[in-house]
Amino acid sequence: MACLAGRLLRDPRLENPTLVMVTDRQDLDGQLFGVFAGVGDLLPEQPQQAESRETLRELLAHRPSGGIIFTTIQKFAPELGEDRFPTLSNRHNIVVICDEAHRTQYGFKGRLNTRTGEIKYGLARALRDALPKATFVAFTGTPISQDDRDTQAVFGSYVSIYDIQQAVEDGATVPIYYESRLAKLALKEGALPAVDEKADELFHEEDLPAAERAKSRWAALAAIVGAEPRLKQVAADLVSHYERRCKTQPGKAMVVAMGRDICARLYGAIVALRPDWHHPDPMKGAIKVVITAAASDAAPLQSHHTNQQQKKALEKRFKDPADPLRMVVVRDMWLTGFDAPCMATLYVDKPMQGANLAQAIARVNRVFKDKPGGLVVDYIGIAPQLKAALATYTAAQGKGKPTLDVSEAVRVLKEHLQIARDILHPVDWRGFRERGKALELIPHCLDHILGIPDGRQRFCDTVLKLTRAFALCGATDEATALAEETAFLQAIRAPLIKRVGGSGGASKDPDFALRQLLSEALVAEGVTDIFKVAGLKTPDISILSDQFLVEVRKIPQKHLAVELLQRLIKDELKTKFKTNLVKQRRFSEMLRTSLNKYANRAVEAAQVIEELIAMARMFHEEQERGHALGLASDEQSFYDALADNPSAQELMKDEVLVTMARELAEMLRQDATIDWQFKENVRAKLRVKIKTLLKRYNYPPDGETKAITIVLQQAEVFPPDGSPWGT
Repeated sequence: MACLAGRLLRDPRLENPTLVMVTDRQDLDGQLFGVFAGVGDLLPEQPQQAESRETLRELLAHRPSGGIIFTTIQKFAPELGEDRFPTLSNRHNIVVICDEAHRTQYGFKGRLNTRTGEIKYGLARALRDALPKATFVAFTGTPISQDDRDTQAVFGSYVSIYDIQQAVEDGATVPIYYESRLAKLALKEGALPAVDEKADELFHEEDLPAAERAKSRWAALAAIVGAEPRLKQVAADLVSHYERRCKTQPGKAMVVAMGRDICARLYGAIVALRPDWHHPDPMKGAIKVVITAAASDAAPLQSHHTNQQQKKALEKRFKDPADPLRMVVVRDMWLTGFDAPCMATLYVDKPMQGANLAQAIARVNRVFKDKPGGLVVDYIGIAPQLKAALATYTAAQGKGKPTLDVSEAVRVLKEHLQIARDILHPVDWRGFRERGKALELIPHCLDHILGIPDGRQRFCDTVLKLTRAFALCGATDEATALAEETAFLQAIRAPLIKRVGGSGGASKDPDFALRQLLSEALVAEGVTDIFKVAGLKTPDISILSDQFLVEVRKIPQKHLAVELLQRLIKDELKTKFKTNLVKQRRFSEMLRTSLNKYANRAVEAAQVIEELIAMARMFHEEQERGHALGLASDEQSFYDALADNPSAQELMKDEVLVTMARELAEMLRQDATIDWQFKENVRAKLRVKIKTLLKRYNYPPDGETKAITIVLQQAEVFPPDGSPWGT
């Protein structure tokens, strides 16, 4: 909206227009105003906020051009004694931009007050009376088409549609999954849609007394929904479901109940099962009720009263993923315009439909870390209303479904479980559930996977996909039955993606951090270390002792042994030779050649093991040679750079190359300032000094240019503080 405003204000065809930003809630007005006020040079002038009806009229009535004015639509209500809202401006270059346009931008038909005989119009009519020649633009996530509440009829055809499918593909939102749990109500077939057909509209449009009278339509349904036995049943299922879901997809949850009284009693039923979730202090506890308060409320509701400041504090707590507040019970609050990305589950126990339903379920589609999707759990039976919402949505040319059935996630889970089983065939791993058996079976599984071309990548990708599916449907009975098998497959995957050496931590999975689905037995066995599953102690990688290499030779799973040696040597290259470019390139090429032959099956696993062991021993010989020459690690790096020339090795003695290497190291310590690599004048001076040193010691001319280049490259990784390399 701010970007659109910036373009409109700078378009010469509009001749310095006035923009009127209209919302229907004070907090949304303030939030949007804050965004516009903070965009800097995007807007040519600062926005203004109409604090009252009088201020709004003054800002619009006497303005010849320009300006960005924020207001709520309620400020367009006529004053006492006015039949209609007065015209404030007849200018053509006024653009009214309405946010959340599905809510209050209607009401053009007059309603007759039978008591007074007056015809009352909606605020949308007053807005157009005030600015009769303005252009109107609407933003909404849920366009509607009902009688006189039709988004396109009011604002014209769609200018741009950013639909559900596109948002998910772009990563702007995550998909929403739907799960039906307990839709058991003692009502006749089809009675529910008739009961709540117009309830939301009545509550929204009519004044409070009329709304109170309309509650009688819900009386029969509310009595059943709020019956104590049913609430206890819902509470028990909800607690169990949420705790299971948190094992696979941690996140916060919102429970939508039918009335304030039901909210309070459902809260009581939940904390009766989990007393430690309760705390009387609004700033403590794992569950809270967020409702409007009234002085006449009975005792059960009084304990949930919060003032505006406390509600703001609760909102902040709920949006903070680290805060212990995990669940809120609401009736109407926080169902629209409320973003808590860490919220992953919405429990619905209240009839909803249309735009209100679409807005509510969107609370769980916000992107957050590795959240694969949000979940809507239905306890009341809103499936028909979801279908109706989809019909309205597709009529608006939107693509993608508002929700996907959780059975789709179960299908994906089963599909990729079968693919993982196929990859592991013919390894017999059926006994993994037996205590102590997992560690015995995992090496065989790893060896088999590593022996398949692209086996590691295929298996890891497959387990990643089934894990994401499990995170979405893990609370279902079907997924629960597959939890142990999923855990075992994850236990196989873990060592395949884990680094060794360095920090020793697991590598960051860019798509999805695996959840701790492992059973207690598997967790206790610690099946995430590839050395442990191979039956070896994690070696001191800097040593690679003969004894350890002998143990590697004895491993019956030869593909696993190759994997171990490959990891160790790669780590050795990164740590011991990270500042010795000559040795790093030489050994890296040797490693690459061996592994390419192995990958192409030109050599057997046993043969490549011998090649890797020989390479590991060469590491020691190189290190021992440096020690024998009396060189520090940084000095040896320059020695290798100078010796990387057959002529130098043939014509010059080791003692001379050692002396040159020490002088080069000392030169760098004295002359190389911080970031010297990026200062051409410093590089040029160093190049001259290196060339002078080579000539002084009669370094072979045929290798001089190459030697200068290698020495400079080696110098670029010289520690900026002059400390020895490798420390």
